[in-house]
Amino acid sequence: MSESIGRLDNVVHQRVRLGILTVLSEAERADFAFLRDTLRLTDGNLSSNLQVLEQAGYVRIEKTFEGRRPRTWVRSTAAGRKALEEEVAVLEAIVARVNGSRESSAGA
Repeated sequence: MSESIGRLDNVVHQRVRLGILTVLSEAERADFAFLRDTLRLTDGNLSSNLQVLEQAGYVRIEKTFEGRRPRTWVRSTAAGRKALEEEVAVLEAIVARVNGSRESSAGA
């Protein structure tokens, strides 16, 4: 079990960052307000977690203007999509192991 847990990516595994990457896996890009509202975060919390993901190379942030209004777009990078896939695979392995342990205990 510790082998699987050791494969969890500390950048991705944190709840908010996992949520960000999950939302981005379903869309080509998302704007800051959509992520904030969907994940029920404060601007500061979202901003700091996006910064961590950006520094890891998992997201790309693009600031644009629509008319006079600034808009921040976030995209998952290839590395971000791969990191999310790997995180999900590790979590699935952990769940399978736990479920296997439960079944063994129930049969004993």
